[in-house]
Amino acid sequence: MIETGLPGVRVIVPARHGDHRGFFSETWNRPRLAAAGIDLDFVQDNQSLSATRGTLRGLHFQSPPHAQDKLVRCGRGRLWDVAVDIRRGSPTFGRWHGEELSAANGRQLLVPKGFLHGFVTLEPDTEILYKCTDVYAPACDGAVRWDDPDLAIAWPAEAFPDGAPVLSAKDAAAPLMRDFASPFTWDPAEAEHSA
Repeated sequence: MIETGLPGVRVIVPARHGDHRGFFSETWNRPRLAAAGIDLDFVQDNQSLSATRGTLRGLHFQSPPHAQDKLVRCGRGRLWDVAVDIRRGSPTFGRWHGEELSAANGRQLLVPKGFLHGFVTLEPDTEILYKCTDVYAPACDGAVRWDDPDLAIAWPAEAFPDGAPVLSAKDAAAPLMRDFASPFTWDPAEAEHSA
C-alpha cells in the first residue's frame, strides 16, 4: 500500500508469485484490504480496451446518489491513470495524482468518491479493468475537460505521438472546472476516518 499526496487515493501493489510458467496474483482480497483500511463493497466490474496509443478517457465522475469508488488496474499494455480531488472545501481541491499502471507492474489505483478519474493509453491495445462501488447511472454521469489549464495535469508526452489525444465527443465537449459546480463536499470527519 502506497499513500499518495491525496488523502484516500492509494496505490496498491499486490504480491505476485511467479515461476517459469508466469505468475499468480490476488488482485482483490476484501478481508486483507479491510485490515489495511480499505473496506469497500464493489458491485460492478468494468473493462475497456483502447486500440490506439493516446486514447484518453476522462476526466469522469458519477455524482451522488450513485457516486463510485473505483479500484483501477491494467490488464494489458500500459496506461497513465489520474485522480483529481473535486470535493468543495477540501485542502487538496483541484490537486491531482498520476500513476503508471501496466500489465507488467501490476499496480492498482484506488480512486475514491469525490475525485475525477481519467487515463490515457501509452501502448496500442491497452486494457483497463476497474471495480466500482455503485452501478453505472447515466443521469449521474459527468465529466471535466482533460486539458483544463487550472488543473495543469502533466499528461505524458509519449501518449500523444500525433500531438493530440484520441477523444470521445463527450470528453471533447466537457466543461472546464471553473464552469462546473462539483456535487461533492469535503467532510473532515470522513477524511480522517479514511486516512
